[in-house]
Amino acid sequence: MVTTSYPRFPGDSVGTFMDPIAKSVAARGHAVHIVAPWHPLVARNASEDGVHFHFFRYAPVPSLNIFGYAEAMRADVSVRAAAYVAAPLAVAAGVRAARKIARRHGATIVHGHWVVPGGFIAAAGAPGIPLVVSLHGSDVYVAETFAPAAWAARRVFSHAAVVTACSADLGQRAVALGADPDHVEVIPYGVDVERFGPRPSMRASQRARLDVTEDALLVFAAGRLVRKKGFEYLIDAVPLLRTLRRAVVVIAGDGDLRDELAARARSAGAGDRVRFAGNLTQDEVAVHLAAADIVVVPSVRDDSGNVDGLPNVVLEALAAGAPLIATAAGGIGAVVEDRRSGILVPERDPNAIAAAISQLADDPSARARLGEAGRLLVATRFGWDRVAERLEAAYERALARKSADR
Repeated sequence: MVTTSYPRFPGDSVGTFMDPIAKSVAARGHAVHIVAPWHPLVARNASEDGVHFHFFRYAPVPSLNIFGYAEAMRADVSVRAAAYVAAPLAVAAGVRAARKIARRHGATIVHGHWVVPGGFIAAAGAPGIPLVVSLHGSDVYVAETFAPAAWAARRVFSHAAVVTACSADLGQRAVALGADPDHVEVIPYGVDVERFGPRPSMRASQRARLDVTEDALLVFAAGRLVRKKGFEYLIDAVPLLRTLRRAVVVIAGDGDLRDELAARARSAGAGDRVRFAGNLTQDEVAVHLAAADIVVVPSVRDDSGNVDGLPNVVLEALAAGAPLIATAAGGIGAVVEDRRSGILVPERDPNAIAAAISQLADDPSARARLGEAGRLLVATRFGWDRVAERLEAAYERALARKSADR
């Protein structure tokens, strides 16, 4: 697997889905080797649970260590200037590393994550090996808006035997970029149903740490502080909760918009009711979900056209049995069924978010019903073992197509 993001240490909030993808495939009896750029925060053993790590160095000076790990993009809509310098160095080093690892270990499949640059590195580093490419969201957006990336994506798609997308929206956009529609399939992310399962015993202690009393309403949201997450609309909804004066909103995550969002909360008169928790580990997210009364995922297609594939926190909230309010942006609407496993609201609509929060605040039985339905949904459809099974089938199709082309 070639990737430009992977959790740099256990519990890291970056590239969280990559660790269970790799380890669940390894658990099915496969040898998995990860080729990824080095980062100063990397703290991984050489091998973990059947996954072997190969971090390549590429930057001649520390300031250029911004390739991958969500650091090359500014607010997820534009490329940082230093990334233009780092990218050619990193791609060249990545191709060399992928070629070396594939040959040394006799790779039978190369799996590129993010069509650009991971898919490009994978295709160039192991040209004779069947290629599977997985789309995760920002890669498709970059290819749609940046001509060199579009060229690279077309090259990758022309070599890919299988292209997987975490949402139908991403798959359709990949076809528009040149992917063969017969080679594209939707494989949503999974979720660790044990890690993010209900934790009623931790509810009281976590709320005490947050200084949120049991009679207050705790609303939780999580994600990078970038436009496509839509957090400004959740913040704008808080002053509209006039009958819920004891409502507290906790937003976990960090990013380029932190200062702007904090200022927005203050100017709306909600500065004391909106709290920014910063980056949390996966275990910390699980504990916050256990303490929350409601989880809100206000994702949008931003003004530049960027949109999430399927935010991790959607499945994590469902696994935790937390009542969920979300938009249908990207792949969310294909997972969350309105009024059954969550409440779907229009994008960019603070009034709709406030109305949904108020409705659930007044109806504990509805919160319990939605939570139970969400938990059942992910337990039956979105376990990582199911994702690994579908990826294994994709690998088999890739091998079959490669054989048929010979």
